[in-house]
Amino acid sequence: MRNMSVTKSVTVRATRTRAFTVFTEKFFTWWPATHHIGEAELADAVIEPEVGGRWYERGTDGVECDWGRVLAYEPPDRVLLSWHLRGDWTYDPDPAKASEVEVRFVEEEPGTTRVELSHRHIERHDAADDVVRGVDSPKGWASILEAYALSVR
Repeated sequence: MRNMSVTKSVTVRATRTRAFTVFTEKFFTWWPATHHIGEAELADAVIEPEVGGRWYERGTDGVECDWGRVLAYEPPDRVLLSWHLRGDWTYDPDPAKASEVEVRFVEEEPGTTRVELSHRHIERHDAADDVVRGVDSPKGWASILEAYALSVR
């Protein structure tokens, strides 16, 4: 089985600490409201700031839907998340079928940070090609990072 990954990056005018904080602690402020798996509209999206923490959404109806788990939380260097969403955007609780989303924050010069996102091990998913098509589509990681970059300013 071939290794499947999608890698994107964006450069922001912010320190690594600010870039990391906006990405993790202010996740809901920039995450696209259209990107949710629950039936109701998105009310909140959360990355809990600890290893083992949840990565999830809460709908306007109060229902919470998991997306994955926090595998590493190392401010301001990186966050590593498990991705349990199938290609049809439903949740699969099996950790053996989860991919990983690693986000690294690299200082290019004082006040400028390159944010590198690597969504890897996608081959672990059933229908992995569908996952790649989704996350590498125009509304996938590239546009999500663009929304993030606008919020860091």
